[in-house]
Amino acid sequence: MTDRPTQALATFAAELRHDRIPEPVIRRAEDLLLDWLASALAGKGARPVEAIATFARLMGPTSGPSEILISRGSSTPYFAAMVNAASSHFAEQDDVHNGSVFHPAAVVFPAALATAQALGSSGAELLTASVVGYEVGIRIGEFLGRSHYKIFHTTGTAGTLAAAAATGHLLGLSPTQMLHAFGSAGTQAAGLWEFLRDAADSKQLHTAHAASAGLMSAHLAREGLTGARQILEGPQGLAAGMSKDADPARLVDRLGERWALAETSFKFHASCRHTHPAADALQQVLKAHAVPVEQIERVTAHVHQGAIDVLGPVVDPRTVHQSKFSMGTVLGLIACNGSASLADFEQDYRRSDVMALRDRVSMQLDDEVDRAYPARWIGKVTVQTRDGRVLSGRVDEPKGDPGNSLSRAELEAKALRLAAFSGAADADEMRSVIDRTWQLSTTASIGPILGA
Repeated sequence: MTDRPTQALATFAAELRHDRIPEPVIRRAEDLLLDWLASALAGKGARPVEAIATFARLMGPTSGPSEILISRGSSTPYFAAMVNAASSHFAEQDDVHNGSVFHPAAVVFPAALATAQALGSSGAELLTASVVGYEVGIRIGEFLGRSHYKIFHTTGTAGTLAAAAATGHLLGLSPTQMLHAFGSAGTQAAGLWEFLRDAADSKQLHTAHAASAGLMSAHLAREGLTGARQILEGPQGLAAGMSKDADPARLVDRLGERWALAETSFKFHASCRHTHPAADALQQVLKAHAVPVEQIERVTAHVHQGAIDVLGPVVDPRTVHQSKFSMGTVLGLIACNGSASLADFEQDYRRSDVMALRDRVSMQLDDEVDRAYPARWIGKVTVQTRDGRVLSGRVDEPKGDPGNSLSRAELEAKALRLAAFSGAADADEMRSVIDRTWQLSTTASIGPILGA
């Protein structure tokens, strides 16, 4: 292993070329881009998203080369990336990489798209830069480890460097300039989980800041601003301040051979990913045994410690968004409605039967599940019925994981649902977006996604 892993990662980010990326990885990047676009559109109208969009309008120009998806407006790349990142992390439908517990799309694509539109980059260049952002961000998330995620929202921290990497690649930064961009991004990396206790809006701020600060860091590096050369592994770097189990080997793990982007999962349920394994396992039980909800006495979700750390503080959710971090609410919706969709949360998270079941759900640390995490997110539930039965469900790969992924037809259907939910685009517009996404590799210059 190199004794300068930050340098090696920066060199990879600067020098990766499209023809070195396997074709299946490029196709997967297209899938992830469509999924992100739909998630960004689904954030339209959400109060925290609109607050950040208002800030962008007040601070920046109201027109520019980069598109703000929820408003059909435009601005500078900095403010477009900020708003699009905020909107794509609201509906809880954006992607996740299991091993790093990181949501790459919400920080990589906003910075990459805004920059590509400003530069007139080709579709192939946008996809290559996005692959760079995913590979860098995922490896940094894995490097920072489980102790980091207990306190810090990895998407806000590792995401800042991921956005810098994607932007820097499009700007043509040299390896040395990319290293400086990493240093500037790393010193701005932030995001704490405390917001969940108060149902605060910080989750959207985390992605907004990560995408825009990463983009800024890359531009500043091009102008000669220097940053710490060992921002990740240095004695006063990210790992020193934010981790107890950092592993520098993860930063350079098979660079150019292992494509971490291809390991990324899509979200099926409209909730925190930590709830999905148990939700799938409960669906399995209900389908196999046809248990009426009124016959369910208690549900125990057997989980990893990360689920307890993130979901544990949410006991009585007071907002739709906070309810997506409540294991009881998610399993209550699954039991009562059969699903945990955007509409289910919006309409029913405080419904009496859902809340009644919510209060009969508990989480229990499970040694097998915890040892497998974060590489694998096993779902296990035990259901006790009022007539004395004890029913068990288990899912080894939740819906959306690479081994149980969404097909392109399922991704298209999801995109149509998300756009319709917020009213950000009609069906014909979304079908056009879908078609253009599948043709991205041959697109000469990136223009407006929702424009003519």
